[in-house]
Amino acid sequence: MSWFFALIPESSSVAIWTMIIASALPIVFALLAKALGGFRLADNAHPRESLAKLTGAAARANAAQQNSFEGLPIFLAAVITSMLFFVPQIVVNYLAVMYIALRIVYGIAYVINMPTFRSIVWGLSMVCCFMLFYLSLRMAF
Repeated sequence: MSWFFALIPESSSVAIWTMIIASALPIVFALLAKALGGFRLADNAHPRESLAKLTGAAARANAAQQNSFEGLPIFLAAVITSMLFFVPQIVVNYLAVMYIALRIVYGIAYVINMPTFRSIVWGLSMVCCFMLFYLSLRMAF
C-alpha cells in the first residue's frame, strides 16, 4: 500500500482534483442508475419519478448517487478547512485521495449489494473527513 501513497504528490492541485472528482461521483452514479434502469429520453420529462420506480442494482446506484450528494459538503468543507489551517498538504492529499478511493469502492459495493461491507467503507470515508477536521483543529491551536 505504501507504493500507492508514493504516487501522490504534495501539490495542492491533488486536493483540488479530489474535490472535482467527489463532485462528479454523484453524476456518475446517476448515469449508472439510468443505464441499469433502462432510462429513456422520454423519462427525462419526470426523471425523479422514473428513478423512484427503479429496482435492484439500478435503485442501489440511485441510492449511491443520493448518498454521494449527501456526503459531498462534509468532504468539501473538510478539505478546504484543512488547507486554510495549513495542515501539511501531503496529509491533506493522502486523506482526500483515500476518501475518493473509498467512495468509489462504496458505490461499487452499493450497486452489487454488499450492505455490511458498504457500511464499513462508508464509515472509513467519513473517518477521512473527520480526521481532516481534527487536524485543522490541531493546527488552529
